[in-house]
Amino acid sequence: MEPSISMEGNRNYTSVVVFVFIGLTDEKDLQLILFPVFLVIYLVTLMWNLGIILLIRMDSNLQTPMYFFLSFLSFIDICYSSSITPRMISDFFKDEKTIYFIGCATQYFVGCWMALSESCLLAAMAYDRYVAIGNPLQYSTIMAPEFCQKMVAGALGTGLICSLTEVISCFNLHYCGPNVIQHFFCNLPQIVTLSCSDPSTTQVIVFLVALVVGFGSLLSILLSYCFIAASILKISSGKGSAKAFNTCASHLAVVTLYYGTALAVYMRPTSSHPDKQDKVLSVFYIIIIPMLNPLIYSLRNKEIKEAVRRVMKKVRHFPP
Repeated sequence: MEPSISMEGNRNYTSVVVFVFIGLTDEKDLQLILFPVFLVIYLVTLMWNLGIILLIRMDSNLQTPMYFFLSFLSFIDICYSSSITPRMISDFFKDEKTIYFIGCATQYFVGCWMALSESCLLAAMAYDRYVAIGNPLQYSTIMAPEFCQKMVAGALGTGLICSLTEVISCFNLHYCGPNVIQHFFCNLPQIVTLSCSDPSTTQVIVFLVALVVGFGSLLSILLSYCFIAASILKISSGKGSAKAFNTCASHLAVVTLYYGTALAVYMRPTSSHPDKQDKVLSVFYIIIIPMLNPLIYSLRNKEIKEAVRRVMKKVRHFPP
């Protein structure tokens, strides 16, 4: 694919129209092993998350704020994984892993949108758990359906605006070559290093988004859990305290996995040549966590297990 030629003043310069991924690995034997592994993981991710969404929609006992948020978490995980995983899997069979400029911008936009939205949604879920434990008598009033819908819309809207801002800033930079992205997907830190123009504005925007949305959501989660811990300490019975903690255990596990991996990936020193550890962490962050989230919420959740039994019972008794 030939680069396009543009004019700026009296100077000619070439503009990159395609990027080339270096890929997850260039070892053919390893690619043959990883292809079925990642394909199965992706299919399981789709099935588990779609299963959670359908189960919550079908069972009336799961029509609560917590499961309303969980259904959107599953939706976000599906979109996030689907924005990167299918492309990565198909690239195992390509000698040259190319992606058009607009395709790269779209991939980053969707992935960034979903990642930022998930940060905000996890904060909303933490607040939901705080209200459930700290103000149980007013829970249904505070967490009314309209308020929950506004929280989800706010999370998706915040992710959309911030992602769009990053994409416009990054992909309006001038790219004249080289065009090799040292990763297996369109990741902004590696893209910006390829720019022939000053990326400082883009880097400031990315920093502000990470500070306001990423760390802001994390701070909200930590504050919610501080109030949750204070509320649990006020519960006199040990059984009541254990029950209150169990309602938060799944969310706490998801938050720990999500932020722990994200911080490990993005708080490392920026480099144009990410090592194998960076790629492994990215695989865990992008591919593994979306598969684990529905499992974490289902494994010790009696309500979901009972809902599965009720739905299966209805299916068995449904006339052919």
